[in-house]
Amino acid sequence: MNSTTEQALSKVPEVTLIFWIIKVAATTLGETGGDAVSMSMDLGYLVSTGIFAVIFAVAVVFQISAKRFHPVIYWITIIATTTVGTTLADFADRSLGIGYAGGSSLLFTLLLASLLIWYQSLGSISIDTVCSPKSEMFYWVTIMFSQTLGTALGDWTADTAGLGYAGSAMVFSVLLAVVAAAYYRTTISHTLLFWTAFVLTRPLGAVVGDFLDKPLDKGGLALSRYSASAALVVFVVVCILVVRQRAATRGH
Repeated sequence: MNSTTEQALSKVPEVTLIFWIIKVAATTLGETGGDAVSMSMDLGYLVSTGIFAVIFAVAVVFQISAKRFHPVIYWITIIATTTVGTTLADFADRSLGIGYAGGSSLLFTLLLASLLIWYQSLGSISIDTVCSPKSEMFYWVTIMFSQTLGTALGDWTADTAGLGYAGSAMVFSVLLAVVAAAYYRTTISHTLLFWTAFVLTRPLGAVVGDFLDKPLDKGGLALSRYSASAALVVFVVVCILVVRQRAATRGH
C-alpha cells in the first residue's frame, strides 16, 4: 500500500452489513458482560464503571496509536465502550436515582454536545474523516455517550414503558429498518443516518442481552451471564477472523 492510499484511509471500518452484525453482537456482549461484573460478581455499578473505564482508556490509547485500521483493536475498543456504557447508565439511572427518562435525557444532551463540538472543531462528523488523533478522540467520546444513551433507552422502553424485552427489541428493529430504508431511498444525510443507526443498535443489543440473562418471571431466558458473554465473544471473534473488513475511504 503506498503512502497516498494510506492517507486516504480512515482508522475505522467501512460500514457494511458485517459491521452492523458485529456492532449488535458487541452491544449485546456489553450488556451481558457489564451485568456479569456489576451484578453476578456483585462489584456494584460504580466499581464496575471504574474498571471498564480503565479498560476503555487503554483500548483508546492503543487504537489511536495504531498507524492504520486494525479490526481486532477497533472492536475491542467498541466492546469496551459498550461495557462501560452499561454500568455507567445503570449507575446514573439507579444509583443516582435520576431514572431512565432523566438518564436518557442527560445522555442525549451530552451526545448532541459531543457531535456539535466535533463538527465545529473539524468541520465534519463523518466517520470516513476519522484519521487523526483529534478526530479519533471525538469519535470515541461520542461513541461512549451513544453506547451509554442506548443502554438507558433500552431499559426505559423495556421497564418504564412496559414493552418488555421482546417488545423493545421489535421496536428498535423496526426503527433500524426505517433508517436503512431512508439510507437507500431518500436524500437524508448518510452521516446523520449512520449516527442514528449507531445509537439505535445499542438499545437493541441491551434488550437482547437482558432477554438472554434476566429471570424467567421477568421475561428473560435466565441464561448464565458468563456463558452468554462467552458465546458472544466467540461469535464476534469468528466474524472478525472470517470476514475481512476494510478501512473506510476518506471522501467515500
